[in-house]
Amino acid sequence: MAFYHSNWFKYFKNLIIGFGAAAVMLGALYKIMAWPGGDEMLTIGLSVEAFIFAFLGILPPAKDYYWEKLYPGLDNYNSNIAPLAQTGPAGKALDGEVVEKQLGGMLVELESISKNMGSLKALQEIDFSQTKDQVKQMSSFYDKMNEAMTHISDSVEDTKAYKDQVASLNKNLSSLNTVYGNVLSALGNPRQ
Repeated sequence: MAFYHSNWFKYFKNLIIGFGAAAVMLGALYKIMAWPGGDEMLTIGLSVEAFIFAFLGILPPAKDYYWEKLYPGLDNYNSNIAPLAQTGPAGKALDGEVVEKQLGGMLVELESISKNMGSLKALQEIDFSQTKDQVKQMSSFYDKMNEAMTHISDSVEDTKAYKDQVASLNKNLSSLNTVYGNVLSALGNPRQ
């Protein structure tokens, strides 16, 4: 296996690309903000990126599929793998009945999908044009309900204030009754 396919090289390559991009970004920031060191950072970052892009242009493209996980030995040229047409799961010879059962199962699945698609088409044909008006009416109803709840809340506060005032008035009346009773007693029993 070539060194450029090894995991350590892939990590190292990503590390260099990341640091080069970071240096370019910081250099651009320093340059835009006219901070000292911006020229050097930008030069270093762009040089590293130019080196990386040149290097990536030289390297062959990495494969992005992993058939060897599905078919062990596929990545080895000298391995002895039987053609797919001759074997089925677990290396057993394919039988016409087995293939017919699998195709029959797929046919059942396709019929089920077809029914589901028909249901979706029926749903698509439903007229939802009045739904917008109904949503507006519900929104209006909720707004009025919230307004009523606010008025009820205000009424509860007013009722509490009224109750407090009545309690205060009752205390004052009790005090006044006591004073009035004392005045009547004093008038009815003049002191000698």
